[in-house]
Amino acid sequence: MSRDDVALPDGYPEFLSNLKRQVRDAQVRAQRTINTQLIELYWSLGRAIVTEQEQQGWGAGVIERLAGDLRVEFPQMTGLSRSNLQYMRALAAAWPAHANVPQAVGHLPWGHIRLLLDKLDDQDTREWYATASVQNGWSRNVLLNQIKNRTLERTGAAPSNFSAELAPADSDLARQIAKDPYVFDFLELTEEAAERDLEQALMDRIVDTLRELGTGFAFVGPYVPGAFRCSRR
Repeated sequence: MSRDDVALPDGYPEFLSNLKRQVRDAQVRAQRTINTQLIELYWSLGRAIVTEQEQQGWGAGVIERLAGDLRVEFPQMTGLSRSNLQYMRALAAAWPAHANVPQAVGHLPWGHIRLLLDKLDDQDTREWYATASVQNGWSRNVLLNQIKNRTLERTGAAPSNFSAELAPADSDLARQIAKDPYVFDFLELTEEAAERDLEQALMDRIVDTLRELGTGFAFVGPYVPGAFRCSRR
């Protein structure tokens, strides 16, 4: 009997649609979690560089050597270039508190953050555009246009506190996170990696995160391809 020959119960299309939505929502949450972990890593590297520069008086040559040594150890991670280390340092200097939830910057792709550092000098203004990007799901190009159009100045809105209100899964921002080459680097995948390889890497990261949370958490596994489940005992 083929799939098309099966007699379907009432409400099956709605049931299937609901399951599809759960799968997609789980994938987006996993992608956002990994992106936040990447930004936290970049912040930590930048904070360490800032500290060493203050204590040891590092020059540009030391950072270039550091980038080279890191690339030897992690050859697939192009995000460990000298220029990127400089941006990590700027990130840590701009956001002295840990770049973690609920700060909006922890929910942005690295390209958005570099844009904020390049185009804006005032920290309150950076915070406003970072928050607006997360809550409205702006792509990097839209963010750039909003900055060029001086949207904050024209609206007269005060910089708002980030309230963990995330854009929908189908937003431009969510799509850019899903395809961010820095995330692929972080997972040690190429941009041409097969979708199943990316899914496996996402699950591996989730397992690692659950282990760090300690006892009481267990990874249950996918109930359909692309969906992730975990449980707390």
